[in-house]
Amino acid sequence: MSDKNVLTSQRIRMRITKEYHQEPVISRLVSDYGLTINIKAAFLGQDAISDGWFDLDLQGTETQIQNGLNYLQELNLEVWDENRIGNW
Repeated sequence: MSDKNVLTSQRIRMRITKEYHQEPVISRLVSDYGLTINIKAAFLGQDAISDGWFDLDLQGTETQIQNGLNYLQELNLEVWDENRIGNW
């Protein structure tokens, strides 16, 4: 088995701005990028005025995870990598 097919995981915190409250951002990470997502914590207000956030465990190959993170970057969403910043 090559390293490309080895499953790994990465924990991130993602801010969802109000313009993306109605968009299936997490669903697209699963359907378009083949990731398994575990939502560890979340806050998304019902008022649709303020930003929300999700703590996510992303599971997939390194390529799948990187492609998913690139997608979030293309949307200009803020993403924090737990491995780089430690505990929140």
